[in-house]
Amino acid sequence: MNIPKNLAKSCLLATVVFWIVLLSDYSFLIDALFSMIVSIIPIGITSSFVILVTVCPIFWFLKKKGESLKNACQKYFPFYVSVSFPICVYGIYSWGFETFSIAFFISAFITTSQSWVWFANEFGL
Repeated sequence: MNIPKNLAKSCLLATVVFWIVLLSDYSFLIDALFSMIVSIIPIGITSSFVILVTVCPIFWFLKKKGESLKNACQKYFPFYVSVSFPICVYGIYSWGFETFSIAFFISAFITTSQSWVWFANEFGL
């Protein structure tokens, strides 16, 4: 598994999705450009942590167990999405549907789901 490459792509994807959602509520200002650049660091740390804690252990465990990764993706990805989606919806709801919370949880859900795809593609699935 090429974890650094996946984390770099995930960081970029999370940043883009986060700012697209965040800027949909506001008009684009030149002042926001600095915030976008600086936000790459916390977004990268957060997305890397979430992927390393939730996605990678599944692949590591299944690789150690000797299970086919194609079967594992077909078997466990739907469960992962079925659990993570309601968690993200609850997070948005509990934060009062604020634009920031919507941007955060949408970027987290899309990034982790896409991370599964990138890991699966590495194994030729």
